Amino acid sequence: MTTLTIDIPVLETERLFLREPRLSDLDAIVAFGMSDRTEFVGGKLEPWQSWNVLNAAIGHWINRGFGWWVLEDKATGAVAGRAGIGYHLDWPEPELGWHIYDGFEGKGLAYEAALAARDHANRHFGLGPLISLIAHGNTRSRRLAERLGAKIETEDFQIRGTPCMIYRHPQVAV
Repeated sequence: MTTLTIDIPVLETERLFLREPRLSDLDAIVAFGMSDRTEFVGGKLEPWQSWNVLNAAIGHWINRGFGWWVLEDKATGAVAGRAGIGYHLDWPEPELGWHIYDGFEGKGLAYEAALAARDHANRHFGLGPLISLIAHGNTRSRRLAERLGAKIETEDFQIRGTPCMIYRHPQVAV
């Protein structure tokens, strides 16, 4: 068996490690995928679809040289969510995104992770100013994007048949 090695940087914030996706993260990814928390990111997934999400996250790093980090809570070692930069085949440009898993919401972790990911993407990947694609009804993500300094660029965009808004993040000073 051949093992492919990729270099995914580990970022550290006050409360999180932003690290590479691992097979051991699958249970947390499946739990998120089966939860109501997926309402604004495509809806609930079967476990096999969450397997594909994990593998797509790894493949994104290979194909694009950037991607989504797993958020590991420093205090407990638990998987708290995902954050990073996605640039899917049908996306208009690289996007800063975040998913916070059950039990970790409302603590500012998405803000902490998104700031770290956005800063790293700009300084090390040359990406920015980034966008975030956010469904109209996703008020929590809209508030977070605004807290991050992002402004509505377009209110009537569609991605995969779903109406959304494009928020444009500010350029990070290098």
